[in-house]
This record gives sequence, C-alpha cells and structure tokens, in this order.
Amino acid sequence: MRKNLKILILIVLVLNLIHEKSSFANNANQTIESFSKAKKILKKIHLEKPFTFYCQCKYEKNKPDWKSCGFLFKKNKKRASRIEWEHVLPASHFGIKFDTWEKGHADCISKSGKKYKGRKCTEKIYSKYRKMQSDLYNLQPAIGEVNGLRSNYQIGIINGENREFGKCDIEISNKIVEPTERIRGDFARTYLYMQNAYPNYIKFKNNIQKLIKKWDKDDPVDDWECLRAKKIKEFQGNLNIILHQRCLNKDTKNIQNKKNNLKIKSQSKNLIKENENIKYSKTKSNKGSFNGKGTHDALK
Repeated sequence: MRKNLKILILIVLVLNLIHEKSSFANNANQTIESFSKAKKILKKIHLEKPFTFYCQCKYEKNKPDWKSCGFLFKKNKKRASRIEWEHVLPASHFGIKFDTWEKGHADCISKSGKKYKGRKCTEKIYSKYRKMQSDLYNLQPAIGEVNGLRSNYQIGIINGENREFGKCDIEISNKIVEPTERIRGDFARTYLYMQNAYPNYIKFKNNIQKLIKKWDKDDPVDDWECLRAKKIKEFQGNLNIILHQRCLNKDTKNIQNKKNNLKIKSQSKNLIKENENIKYSKTKSNKGSFNGKGTHDALK
C-alpha cells in the first residue's frame, strides 16, 4: 500500500514537472528561481555600464549620482538615493494569472496566523512565477523612487512633457508611463521577449502590440543591448530570440557598412591616383611641347 502511494506521488510530481515545462517556451528562464540571486548576477553584468535605465544616471554600488543626469527627486529622497531592479514588464502583469495572486493559498499564512496573497503568496507557492519574476532579461537598474512611482503602470504616450524628475525624461500620468525615446525599443523588445517566452501567461492587447511594434522599429538595438543579452545568456542559459535575430541583423549591417566604406575609400584612392596620373601626363606633355618649340626656334 505504501509502495503504491509512493509511486502515485512520484507520478503526480513528474506530471506537474511536465506541465510546468510545457507552459513555458523553450527559450524561457528555466534556471534562476531566486529574485535575490537575479539581482546579484545583474550587478555583475552591469559593472560594464553602470547607468540607470530610465534616467541614464551613473551609479556606484547601490547609490545613483543625481548630478550625472540632472535628476531631482519628487517626494521620497531616501528611496531616490538607492538603486532598485525594475521589472520592465511589471510582475503583476503575469502574476495576476496565478490564482494565489487574488485568492491566496492554504499555505500562505503568517506566523501570527494572518492569511496573505498577492506577490508574496504566489512567490511561495509557484516555481513558475519565481522563474518569471527572476528572468534577467526583464530586469533593469532604476532609481528607487522612479521604480516606485512607475508602479505597475502600462506603457503609452502622454501628451505634453510634464517632467517631474529634473532632466530625467520620463513621464508618469493617469496610470501610464512614457519612457524616453532612447529606451522605447528596449521596452518593446523586453515585452516581446516576455510574451514569446511565457505565452500562457502574457498576451498584450492590440493597442500595446501596435505600440511595441512601432517602438521596436523606431529605436533599433544598440551595442549594449546586444552585449547585455549575450552576458545574460551565459548566466541564465536561454537565448533571447527577439534580441538574437535583431543583433544578428545589426552585425550584418555593420559588416556591410564597413565593406561599403572600404570600397568607397578604395574607389576614392583610385580616383585620386588616376587624377594625379592625368595631371602628371598633362604636365609632362606641356613640358615636351615647350622644349620642342624651343629647339625648333633655335635651329631657325
């Protein structure tokens, strides 16, 4: 009887594992389950470029340099004085798909006996959620106050330029966040990656699909975005196919541009050389005519 029970439990565990893997795409995070671990890894990766995502403020360790970007805090100076790791696609956007987010769970009870739900409960119960919230591709360094005020608001376009953080170009109004044009492509490709990696949990409405498609086109990948993705793959294991293809296209264009530049330089050198030869031939010809005429006159 006990043997049969053990076999049954084993079967259930295997089926749960199969279900978990099938609910994620092959290119999803399957290795990192700790948000704390994810932050430690990203701190190492971003040593090469220690600038905040939204405001491009330089930072050292956990402290942003406001003067480097003209940042001004709005209300919370203490939180604005530290670096936090922001979910580009807010955790609540996929966390809400887990039943524990709103209903809680029998195991989500504090030491004092109080029931809890939301992120804390979902993180405790579901390995799937822990992997999603720890996905390195969806995390960026941000000034704490900006991270807090961005909250879980969706991206969009806000009329006017109502900046509340000094020179930091980010607008937050009516539960909408509008990032600066410089990182709109980064936003779009992060959204596209998350949707592709976790299709059972993330699906954007048509207006957001159109917006991220536009932002992806208007703000192409840059060198840091591609290098960052490469470094993340080394730690997390899965390939970000959204960035991979775009970075390959970028490299191909760069190679072609270099070839074209070399070709233009080569053609320019040949043209200069050809002009010099023509100039030399004319000079030589003129000298020959002068000498011939002089000799003829002398003979006369």
